[in-house]
Amino acid sequence: MNALRILQATIVNCRRCPRLVSYREQVAREKVRRYRDEEYWGRPIPSWGPRTARLLIVGLAPAAHGGNRTGRIFTGDRSGDFLFRALYREGLASQPWSRHRRDGLRLRDCYITAAVRCAPPGNKPLPEELSTCRQFLMQELQLLRRLRVVIALGRIAFDAFLRAWAEAGRPLPQPRPRFGHGSMAELPGGIVLLGSYHPSQQNTQTGRLSAAMFQRVFSRARRVIDRRPRPG
Repeated sequence: MNALRILQATIVNCRRCPRLVSYREQVAREKVRRYRDEEYWGRPIPSWGPRTARLLIVGLAPAAHGGNRTGRIFTGDRSGDFLFRALYREGLASQPWSRHRRDGLRLRDCYITAAVRCAPPGNKPLPEELSTCRQFLMQELQLLRRLRVVIALGRIAFDAFLRAWAEAGRPLPQPRPRFGHGSMAELPGGIVLLGSYHPSQQNTQTGRLSAAMFQRVFSRARRVIDRRPRPG
């Protein structure tokens, strides 16, 4: 078993944040009416994608009735529909939708992770929960050795990535990159960091984030990857 798989097994068994453990398990027991006949995952969500990926996507956390139900982040909710359509159009996913973790979707040259691995109440993790989970992201950055581009979905994910980057022993450019939709910064070592609004319903249904705006971020990532050779 490779180091990334061992790490994901550790993540799935984590119980370090009592508030998150209580909430994710309560949601899995009580469910909602439309999913009452489904068995919820109710545990931390592992990251997924090939370990040779050149693109890393950092989300916020699994949705209570999305990833916390299906066992795969961005799977089974509308945010995921937005994300996988964008990936599919750039040749980074095998299909433009994801319903459950065994639906045949494959990521190509792309790895998806999150700042927090358990569904938080109100989609708002506490600072100490972000800090506890950051060690997992830090380890992933050390293991994903072919990364060329990182897309952070939302300000919290953007900040979580930068902190994990620094804690992994990587220098940060000065001035420190600032989040914004469509922001772009080059980190030491040639990694390009792109910022995007999160494809939450709050953003997509209010018009703050359109499909075209979102797609442009992924098109830029595709161009950066294509012009940079894979490291040996």
